[in-house]
Amino acid sequence: MKNAMSKAIVGLVLTISLSAMVAPVWVSGHGGGGRIDGTWDVQVTIRNCSDGVEIRSFKSLTTFMSGGTLVDSTSGIPQAQRTPGQGVWSHVSGNIYSFSFKSFNFNAVGNFTGWTTIIHEVSLDSSGDEYTSAGTSKIYDANGNFLFGGCSTTTATRFE
Repeated sequence: MKNAMSKAIVGLVLTISLSAMVAPVWVSGHGGGGRIDGTWDVQVTIRNCSDGVEIRSFKSLTTFMSGGTLVDSTSGIPQAQRTPGQGVWSHVSGNIYSFSFKSFNFNAVGNFTGWTTIIHEVSLDSSGDEYTSAGTSKIYDANGNFLFGGCSTTTATRFE
């Protein structure tokens, strides 16, 4: 009985020790890539996908949360016509990350018109205080039919 109790205690201690070593890695952004965690002031530039020429630019605010989720709010579309974006992010390798999010769209009288998905790859600078990203958007109607796509780039600094 005493031997069985000792083994159970040793097993519990090992389990707790291993959990303490693994948990910070997972919580900090999937394998140590949590340097992007936090809220960012973002300048979004919509670009012509063919030649990269700027079409327009506006401010956004993006929060990358521990565990791989994100929330995005933008000044590019009136809030009455778009929900905040909700999505996920992941650490690719080194200072490279990816994210994707979805927001719902509405017309001027408040009717649901579809949704937008955004997918970007992020390059975080060595200080961890600035990033740039590039990617695409896809616009769908309320029935899920693809309407059109676009391209965009961003520059961002930590919100402090």
